[in-house]
Amino acid sequence: MMLLEVKNVSKKFGDKVVLKNISFTLNEGETLGILGKSGAGKSVLLHMLRGMDGYEPTEGQIIYHVSYCENCGYVDVPSKAGTPCKKCGSELKKIEVDFWNDKKYTYALKRKIAIMLQRTFALYGEKTVLENILEALHQTGYEGKEAVELALKLIKMVKLEHRITHIARDLSGGEKQRVVLARQIAKEPVIFLADEPTGTLDPQTAKLVHSALKELVIKNKISLILTSHWPEVIAELTEKAIWLDKGEIVMEGTSEEVVNKFMETVKEFKKPETEVEIKEDIIRLENVSKHYCSVERGIIKAVDGVSLNIREMEIFGLVGTSGAGKTTLAKIIAAVLPPSKGKYWFRVGDEWVDMTKPGPMGRGRAKRYIGILFQEYALYPHRTILQNLTEAIGLELPDEFARMKAIHTLVSVGFSEEEAEEILDKYPHELSVGERHRCALAQVLIKEPRVVILDEPTGTMDPITRNIVAESIHKSRIELEQTYVIVSHDMDFVLNVCDRAGLMRNGKLIKVGKPEEIVSLLTEEEKQEMLGQK
Repeated sequence: MMLLEVKNVSKKFGDKVVLKNISFTLNEGETLGILGKSGAGKSVLLHMLRGMDGYEPTEGQIIYHVSYCENCGYVDVPSKAGTPCKKCGSELKKIEVDFWNDKKYTYALKRKIAIMLQRTFALYGEKTVLENILEALHQTGYEGKEAVELALKLIKMVKLEHRITHIARDLSGGEKQRVVLARQIAKEPVIFLADEPTGTLDPQTAKLVHSALKELVIKNKISLILTSHWPEVIAELTEKAIWLDKGEIVMEGTSEEVVNKFMETVKEFKKPETEVEIKEDIIRLENVSKHYCSVERGIIKAVDGVSLNIREMEIFGLVGTSGAGKTTLAKIIAAVLPPSKGKYWFRVGDEWVDMTKPGPMGRGRAKRYIGILFQEYALYPHRTILQNLTEAIGLELPDEFARMKAIHTLVSVGFSEEEAEEILDKYPHELSVGERHRCALAQVLIKEPRVVILDEPTGTMDPITRNIVAESIHKSRIELEQTYVIVSHDMDFVLNVCDRAGLMRNGKLIKVGKPEEIVSLLTEEEKQEMLGQK
């Protein structure tokens, strides 16, 4: 039975058309994938289907076909029409809801539309996993023993039995995403919307979330619309697919057909043929360690006796599985964390600065020349991209010069000059996730650092944008004489981009060498997490 009709929908933000004449249908229990590169309009469409403020169609209609209880306002799938209401026992009637225009039913219907957003974890941070899920069940009408039993069943399905009493804010990104999934299923939704649900997760954690989606959504015949820039995810989790490009549907068909056609447009990244002269060392670490004390675990050796040199204009990869110590080491290199012991020297001009010494003549002198982009980057939401690149980071420049420098920096991270000119006066929410990521990288580069540290730079990127960023790293290395340290579990990206790489395992630096040498040293577990993204 038909559940959803999208009829000739278009959406404008100002003068910018982000969706153009979109039409498709979704039946009850069907799974639909929406594929496209960053900026294609995928997230805008999902926000529109969820009824989020500001995302009403400029033209066209969103129509949901559901069953409805006139007595208590309960909403269910259309096939339940004619059966007793689950809440009050009255008969459910089949209705057609013009989602953005029929206010009578909108609120009740919104409560039955589940959504998982990338990077946004709708959880009660101070409550436990169990309490978070019970809260959602109480809102659905479950109480007492029945609610607890169902909560435990959901926790088991998302494989979080070992985290039942953990506070939500202390969970990893993958664990939070699985709690969100359990909470959304507790709503007993008529449709499940998943917007890049594993975009920022490592492959192993992504597999757990995919498995939970299959178990909780697909097996239970809940209609699913899933957006992803990873073709493999669309092929694995959906039956049919739509390919969006610049806000228009360019192809629809089975997921396999659409994915195969999309992959024909993805060109493999090749390192530039321009010979780059790698200069002398700019960073030297000697026997650096970072230890923490834990009541439960005793002394934790996050970084354990690492000696390392990184050369100027080199692209160096710091690789390892989750918990290997690579992010802690990167924070030491960035002068965010002081080492517990060991020596760290950073070259400024011809002088070596002792980074273990605080103050303006110690690490304060060199810190301004180190830029870092963490995976959980954030742009200022109420400032334009131009303001984010200049005013928001304390760069006081004449207007024309600021604009010129901002455009130059945006071009160095993969935008064309026309695209850069166009987005300068936009706000972050008007850009796709991939575009925001590149703007955040530009925000780091515009401060003219000598060394840039990128923490998991490919997490949110489609294959095309991934290649653009790979190219931009190489381009800016030449044009801006940039040195990069790339912290990643994405070994495929490191193989394509880096000159050398260091493998970390349990806080120790096991080996430094060409990326190809590092691959040969990976254990089976490391290969599973680090090779073959998503």
